[in-house]
Amino acid sequence: MMKETGKGQNQFKSSASLVIYFLRGSIGFFLLSMVFASAVSFLDMVLPGMISFTVDSVIGDKTPNLPASVLLWFENAGGVELLRRRPVLIAVSVIAVALAGAVFRFLFRYFNEVGAERFVKRIRDELFAKILRLPYAWHGANSTGDIIQRCTSDVETVKVFISEQLTSLIRVIVLIAMAIRFMWGIDPFMTKIASIFIPVVIGYSLFFYAKIGDAFEKADSEEGRLSAIAQENLTGVRVVRAFGRERFERDRFEKQNDYYTGFWIRLMRILSLNWVTGDVMTGLQYLIVNIMGAVFCVRGTVTAGQFIAFVSYNSLLIWPVRSLGRVISEMSKAGISIERILYIMNAEEETEPEGALRPPMDRDIRFEHVSFGYGGDSGEALSDVSFEIHAGETVGILGGTGSGKSTLMYLLEKLYPLQEGCGRIMIGDTDLSEISSSYVRSQIGMVLQEPFLFSRSIEDNIAITSRSYKREDVRRASKTADLLEAVDRFPSGFETFVGERGVTLSGGQKQRTAIARMLIRKCPVMIFDDSTSALDLKTEKAFREALLKEYPDVTKIIIAQRISSVMYADRVAVINDGELVACDTHDNLMKTCEIYQDICSSQMKGGEEDE
Repeated sequence: MMKETGKGQNQFKSSASLVIYFLRGSIGFFLLSMVFASAVSFLDMVLPGMISFTVDSVIGDKTPNLPASVLLWFENAGGVELLRRRPVLIAVSVIAVALAGAVFRFLFRYFNEVGAERFVKRIRDELFAKILRLPYAWHGANSTGDIIQRCTSDVETVKVFISEQLTSLIRVIVLIAMAIRFMWGIDPFMTKIASIFIPVVIGYSLFFYAKIGDAFEKADSEEGRLSAIAQENLTGVRVVRAFGRERFERDRFEKQNDYYTGFWIRLMRILSLNWVTGDVMTGLQYLIVNIMGAVFCVRGTVTAGQFIAFVSYNSLLIWPVRSLGRVISEMSKAGISIERILYIMNAEEETEPEGALRPPMDRDIRFEHVSFGYGGDSGEALSDVSFEIHAGETVGILGGTGSGKSTLMYLLEKLYPLQEGCGRIMIGDTDLSEISSSYVRSQIGMVLQEPFLFSRSIEDNIAITSRSYKREDVRRASKTADLLEAVDRFPSGFETFVGERGVTLSGGQKQRTAIARMLIRKCPVMIFDDSTSALDLKTEKAFREALLKEYPDVTKIIIAQRISSVMYADRVAVINDGELVACDTHDNLMKTCEIYQDICSSQMKGGEEDE
């Protein structure tokens, strides 16, 4: 079903193996539902037989067409004469069969729904866990909207197919087999005529299956693009409103929505043709069977009771045959959705190196001839970068937008793998590639320029990285981040609810909340990736002084574009177009590095004055 890759990850060979994997824990419920569905089918076949027996043998005088053993038992119990004297027994029997059918239908639906919910829960759990294990680069290559589409709409499509179409397939097959068996006992010739339409239905269903398969895949893809546009605008609504881009974004959404709607309308034409073809075939079969049955009944070939029973069985046959065609057609849609889920489940996970090490991280950090590119047409983000960060040192990394500053830190956090032959990063005497990724991230704290805050309280956002914490730890980290005074002014203090993505806080407050969230972890290495850009110089100075006082032995890496953020660091590394220009103290760089001098001069003229 599955194969183990060289890295110990489960890879699914096919869509069927993936469905079987997801069915663990729920397949028993589906099997029970199929058992009760088969029982319902059997009882559906019994009722027409009872009606035929009543018409021909109780009302009429035809000998009951029953097996010898059953006929003997029936005669010993009183036979037809008893039923003629007490017809209420027939009514009671019909009611009993109907009640039993109702109970079996309830059990069928109950076990089927329980199985469906357990099935879809397992899919959601597995998908969410899988996505969390995927590399940072995978998330960059796949839009959030499309991922959400695969985890919601596609999951629901698979659930509906398994619970409503596939589980009903057994009932359909049982119904068809029983109907043909009972019809054959009445008149083999008419049964053959009625059965001719079964391969016809299957044939045109397979034809439409091939037609709509690719169309469903395209529809899912276009819906993913539509979801991505909606998701981007909902998360970036303040930017859209601030720049007056409502009309532009609305037109962009409507254009994609028009294309998506038009595509579905074209797809519906094919589906409608499929359903109409089924209606025509069904009506034709019903018409032919009724005409032939009426003729045979008039000729005396079949009795009135047999004719009623045959028509009833034929009516029961029409539904499962149509359902069989619908299952085949729906398979194309479900197949595409399963393939889209399979794409996620078979994605290459982030793996730990064999025999991963967990060395002390409070050591010197060395970048040795590091080169890196994101792939595609982006070129190299870093080119032969070499410098050293001493343990406990504060190092600033200065450069313009796109110079490669953040890329260095992504590599240090192992968010992107450093390819073989592209240099190496050393922690003490240990190559970073040999260290456990989860351990590295637990030991290196990082604050981004645009921090992500969750829709929780301020305290929850700060303490989210700590499994066990006290309020004193939250207050201490907030004080160092120069956030405590602002929080204390809120009526609810640390219980203040932060809206989605932190919309209730200012830019500076969000950055300081993210800084406090990192400080509470007390990591031996701390990275501040332009994380004070929203702070004024006075607040930044207060934070810097508190940081140096509270964490004097921690290695601190400050990435910035403005001189005032890095000029007090022990050393400053200047990056330009992915290359290391210089790495020295502020004073020495002012004397020897022309790029540093130009940056400093332009920022001083623009109002960035020495504090």
